[in-house]
Amino acid sequence: MRRAFFSTCVAAVVAVAAVGCTAAAGSELSGADAAQADAADVDAADADAAARELTDAEQVQVDQALELLVRDCMKAEGFRYVPVRVASVEERQGFGYVLDDVGWAREHGYGLELESRVVEIQQNDPNHAYANALPEPERLRWSTALDGDPADGMLTAELPMGGTVQTPRDSCFTQAKDELYGDFAAWFQAEKVATNLVGIYAEDIIADERFEVELAAWSDCMSRRGHDYPDPPAIREDLPGLVKGLSDEKARAVEKELAVAEATCAVRETSLVSTARDLEDEYRGELEQYQDSVADYQRMQVVALDHARRVLAR
Repeated sequence: MRRAFFSTCVAAVVAVAAVGCTAAAGSELSGADAAQADAADVDAADADAAARELTDAEQVQVDQALELLVRDCMKAEGFRYVPVRVASVEERQGFGYVLDDVGWAREHGYGLELESRVVEIQQNDPNHAYANALPEPERLRWSTALDGDPADGMLTAELPMGGTVQTPRDSCFTQAKDELYGDFAAWFQAEKVATNLVGIYAEDIIADERFEVELAAWSDCMSRRGHDYPDPPAIREDLPGLVKGLSDEKARAVEKELAVAEATCAVRETSLVSTARDLEDEYRGELEQYQDSVADYQRMQVVALDHARRVLAR
């Protein structure tokens, strides 16, 4: 859970105390480290000892295997399903509270082009065209096979900040996840707890004096570079207006300049990123009542990675 504070919705958490997001791990790894992690053959029998967060590269493998398993399930139901291209490692980075990779910022800015690419892929999903071309009864059966039918039963998971979420008990997606994680019902509960803890402590991190000191230093660093912002989310709010009416080339230049400045000030000129991570470890460590769920979540992630590699190797 090393990067939960930097996950996509933290800016919203800061603004409105929303619930937390899915954590993503791996930006701390160098390319060589990531390759070594991908090459490691984690045996499912050792999953308890190897319980950990997956890197982005490893999560890509799990997501790719999931698509293949869904395809096989839909075929068994008599339908065609084209595995959807999953987001790449680079497309999974850069959308958090603060940019923490200067190289990524220099190449992608705030990732607006990457985000547009992902949206385009989703909009051009060939499965939509296939389903829409089916007769209505078959289209409904296709949808039920893929996503499930609430009338056939629902799984319920309790969220750390209160409330519950539900998902259909049986579908090709749930069957695929059951094969990957070993027990979809247990995975669903553990995942919803483990990936929604950030909402409990995000405001505490923001209000912590140690974070405030580093945030002020970051703001001073940005000012010296000609950008007056109190915090990183303020840049995201300002960016659309800054690039409005500019050519694509000039807009990209503005985006990249701000992104590189933000990341440089956060990682190289101040300790904003490292301080936030240390504070997250501290506050998250106090949530002892959720540690079993976190352990189950991490253990099943490793199991899923092992199973995914077997699926991809078929």
